[in-house]
Amino acid sequence: MHGEYKEPGHKLVVVDLDVEDKKLTHVQIAGDFFLEPDDALARITAAIEGLPEDSHAADIAQAVTNVLKPTDELLGLSPHGIATAVRRALGKSIDWDEIDFEVIHGPVVSPMINVAMDETLIEDVAAGRRKPFMRIWEWDSPCVVIGSFQSVENEIDWDGMNRHGVTLCRRVTGGGAMFMEAGNCITYSLVIPTALVDGMSFKDSYPFLDEWVMEALEKVGVKAHYVPLNDITSEKGKIGGAAQKHFANGVMVHHVTMSYDIDANKMLECLRVGKEKVRDKGLRSAVKRVDPMKSQTGMAREDIIDVFLDHFTQKFNAKPGEITAADIETAKARCGTKFDTEEWTYRLP
Repeated sequence: MHGEYKEPGHKLVVVDLDVEDKKLTHVQIAGDFFLEPDDALARITAAIEGLPEDSHAADIAQAVTNVLKPTDELLGLSPHGIATAVRRALGKSIDWDEIDFEVIHGPVVSPMINVAMDETLIEDVAAGRRKPFMRIWEWDSPCVVIGSFQSVENEIDWDGMNRHGVTLCRRVTGGGAMFMEAGNCITYSLVIPTALVDGMSFKDSYPFLDEWVMEALEKVGVKAHYVPLNDITSEKGKIGGAAQKHFANGVMVHHVTMSYDIDANKMLECLRVGKEKVRDKGLRSAVKRVDPMKSQTGMAREDIIDVFLDHFTQKFNAKPGEITAADIETAKARCGTKFDTEEWTYRLP
């Protein structure tokens, strides 16, 4: 059995092994990493040898950590990276090129329908009715989408929401509130098997899953980087943020919202949290907190989206996909039973 893994910011790790009597045997670890002293490799290999074949990544990483000495130097190598390569050799963890992706743009629907599809489409992927996909949202009205664990009272300024005709939705993922108007930001959902991030911490999985969009941003002239846990920023300011949720059915959603031409003043009139964060800094500093891509690229939003779609398609050999009328009807039904109900929206008043 053969597995390879290149952890972001690290070197390639290659693991070959056999399984006998449900235990790992004949383990060999190789790669272009650096490791001192030489005998550390023998200790690491011995720590993995004999482990149960159903060992979780965390257990494998802990077994490696237990045999490391304070004087050992691992350069381009980590216990987590080794564990992931082992899991890939066992077929428990997968790589990008093992996923048959679709790429979807739109359609234009209400914000509530978009939020609901982050649950209903996941169920379709888990059931095999739909392939894993990357979908760029389009929506027809302004909204604030709050995180699954946020309090409405703490986040929302209803005077501003009502004055600007902004609706409120609660999504299935955690994280902070997103102020979204049609045409002012770019939002995408990535729906994948959780095996792609098997053994990764949430902190590591965010930049791993968004590496492709960092490359796409560079193509349009934005040099972006991650600020842990889930903020995407550039030399000229914050661009956006990410959120994700792992479902028990073996599928997860990871989505990102990036500002394009955001009306920061209107945003601050709708969100209480914005006012708290800038209480001591003033409105001008607040406006700079979310720096639109329009000012950095000079490109139309549609042209940036085209670069995103093309880059994802080329990088992962993705095929065009679509959202059907039946998909939208399913999402509408879910809105009626969950996402557009007071029980869900105000579950944390």
